[in-house]
Amino acid sequence: MLFKEVLGHRNLHAHLTASADGGRIPHAQLFVGPEGSGTLPAAIAYAQYILCGNSGGENEGGAEACNLKCAQLTHPDLHFSFPVASSGSGSNHSVSNDFLKSWRDFVANQPYGNLFDWYQSMGIEKKQGQISVHEAADIVRKLSLKSFEGGYKVLIMWMAERMNNSAANKLLKLIEEPPAKTVIILIAEQEDLLLQTIRSRCQILHFPPLPEEVIVEGLMRKGGTREEAMQIAQEAQGNFNKAQDLLLQDSEDLIFEKWFIQWTRTAFKAKGNKASIHELILWSNEIGKTGRETQKKFLNYCLSVFRQALLLNYKANSLVYLRIHDESFQLKKFAPFVHEGNIQDIRDQLETAIYHVERNGNGKIIFTDLSINLTRLLHRPAA
Repeated sequence: MLFKEVLGHRNLHAHLTASADGGRIPHAQLFVGPEGSGTLPAAIAYAQYILCGNSGGENEGGAEACNLKCAQLTHPDLHFSFPVASSGSGSNHSVSNDFLKSWRDFVANQPYGNLFDWYQSMGIEKKQGQISVHEAADIVRKLSLKSFEGGYKVLIMWMAERMNNSAANKLLKLIEEPPAKTVIILIAEQEDLLLQTIRSRCQILHFPPLPEEVIVEGLMRKGGTREEAMQIAQEAQGNFNKAQDLLLQDSEDLIFEKWFIQWTRTAFKAKGNKASIHELILWSNEIGKTGRETQKKFLNYCLSVFRQALLLNYKANSLVYLRIHDESFQLKKFAPFVHEGNIQDIRDQLETAIYHVERNGNGKIIFTDLSINLTRLLHRPAA
């Protein structure tokens, strides 16, 4: 992957290539950035720069065969680790190597994709993947071998916060003292979910959300008009993955919007209305049948809608970026029902629901309880 194909962050790219040119390559690095900020493409471009001995700040020229293998993610000294789960028919001890073909296709088609996109591509969106102790053992084995081409070995671990404690503890010594000419790049969206002992052993590089103009340019390369791209870039809030989905009208947020509107409308009617209570229970049962990653993404979407409604209610219009695509639902009419008297409890209820989903709670019970509580909270008057 060429650095010029990676959107934005020119200063970070320059820092990475300059350190490589100067022979100052940290053996363990942690790239931290929100979804859609381009941490994975940047890590792949950086790995290619190291493996192929490129110089001058770009992955062109130099070892042509090496650059080609890296571009196809088939270089024998470029290793990947990412969250996986058994598909149901295979071993419970699945590791990343079992899914390399799917991974290469995913990176080729969705280099800015998120964890949910990855699970969908594997067909395990109803499960929660992880980086297990079996994966850690496989990493230790691979990196203990000599490099195939006599140079560096690079491991890129995507969504490193999905390591369980057993895996993290097994990798501690390797991260602290890897074999010679071994570079480990961890990529995370939530730095605080990684063990402190892991973080303390890495040089950390923070990737901010992408600027709107960078997203506009990226969308125009994908065929969008400038006017369309500008509107989407504001809504995407620095997330190029979301921007692409909105451009293609393939964003899960469009589905979540329909669920949210149906949910809140029914919750408003449910006070003292037995038929609406029954409808809420049916809605909860349907959402409870979806995968856990889908449930978590929907609940986080709900959190963002309530925050935006609160800002609109208190006239902070310049901070409101959310666009509701269903013309029958207007955020400005919904906003007065979200205020200082209920927002804290609404947030607590949603975050508690996320907590229970992550711990494999019964989805139907979680969403039924949440729906009944939402009915009460939306009718609570402002303080």
